[in-house]
Amino acid sequence: MTSQQIIAIVIFLVTMVAVMTEKVHRAVAAMAGAVLMILFHILDLSDCVSHVDVNTLGVLVGMMIFVAVVKKSGIFEYVAIKSAKLAKGKPWRIMVSFVLITAILSAFLDNVTTVLLVGPMTLAITGILGINPIPYMISEILASNMGGTATLIGDPPNIMIGSAAGLGFSDFLANTGVPVAITLALTLLCFRFLYVKEMQVDQGAMDKVMGLDENVAIHDKTLMIKSLVVMALVVLGFILHSQTGVESGVVALTGAVVILLIGKQDAEDIILSVEWSTILFFIGLFVVVGGLQEVGVINMLAQMMVNATQGNMTMSLLIVLWASALISAFLDNIPFVATMIPLILTMGQSGMNITPLWWALSLGACLGGNGTLIGASANVVLSSISTKNGYPITFKSFTKIGFPIMLMSIAVSTVWLLLRFA
Repeated sequence: MTSQQIIAIVIFLVTMVAVMTEKVHRAVAAMAGAVLMILFHILDLSDCVSHVDVNTLGVLVGMMIFVAVVKKSGIFEYVAIKSAKLAKGKPWRIMVSFVLITAILSAFLDNVTTVLLVGPMTLAITGILGINPIPYMISEILASNMGGTATLIGDPPNIMIGSAAGLGFSDFLANTGVPVAITLALTLLCFRFLYVKEMQVDQGAMDKVMGLDENVAIHDKTLMIKSLVVMALVVLGFILHSQTGVESGVVALTGAVVILLIGKQDAEDIILSVEWSTILFFIGLFVVVGGLQEVGVINMLAQMMVNATQGNMTMSLLIVLWASALISAFLDNIPFVATMIPLILTMGQSGMNITPLWWALSLGACLGGNGTLIGASANVVLSSISTKNGYPITFKSFTKIGFPIMLMSIAVSTVWLLLRFA
């Protein structure tokens, strides 16, 4: 290897260690790695710009702004209360309702935003019922990661994969949606048997839930109506973006601009609510991985993988799927996917059909987050909410449930991918 390749690898590894150990804020770590790539002449500024995926950033910023405005209407709280009442206040039905709500919202919104909305309502309703909220919280964590796997915009790794591979909203639904739906159904079945004793409550508690007024949750009815209309148009834009030629980032930013114009909310407040540290993390990460590309390290790794599998599609698919899942159970899936994308693209240059590998990467990286408590941001956020309210979810207690379900989801994905592509 050349000295430039060694320097690039060292910068990459140091950056990843800093991100994984959280000794340094991940945005600072990624930006520091990017700056080092420039200072050591691995990249110049113009090279940095070319490696940043603007489409991914557009989707993230656009959806963050959009959700910040929409949640001001109270629509999410309304949906939670309405669902609990439609379930007649019955604990098992409420769990099914909340799992489905979490999965559906996570398919279109950021997972962390989803659990921040669903978590407090879960605590409120389980409090009225007088039952342990931990089974509900764990089921919602799992559902948030599953729902995010099903669509182009549900999880940052999918946004990155879709942008790099030119895959559309309908492509993700057709290829990742099916195994996610099967896994979600099997997960609910598992929870039905695991927590049957925790689902026993008296009629009085159920009557209290039925007495809740969902209309009180609506803070701004006009904004809610506007939000629903714009949301429908944004989803339609995502679905049709392959046909219209309008990038998903443009669709998200258009939705954000429209809702800012007609929502009549404090624009300064909404814009400040965007997780700019996450955006800077992505920018830095793209540059660090770009440095590996620039000096040929990615090409070397791709060639090693092609040689190891002898270009066998089935073997490559299984390696990508299972390695992605096991690694993402313990490490942040975003830097992992950022590294894998150019690797898979380079493998495609050897004549291999890499389409199945994109779905293996998506399913493995996103569903792998369910393996442990630190596997995804939503896991940490919702478990923290539960713990602060007196219902601790520990690493061990979560892993006992999450890891087997993660393995089950990857087994389902394996069968699905082999039937579809082998």
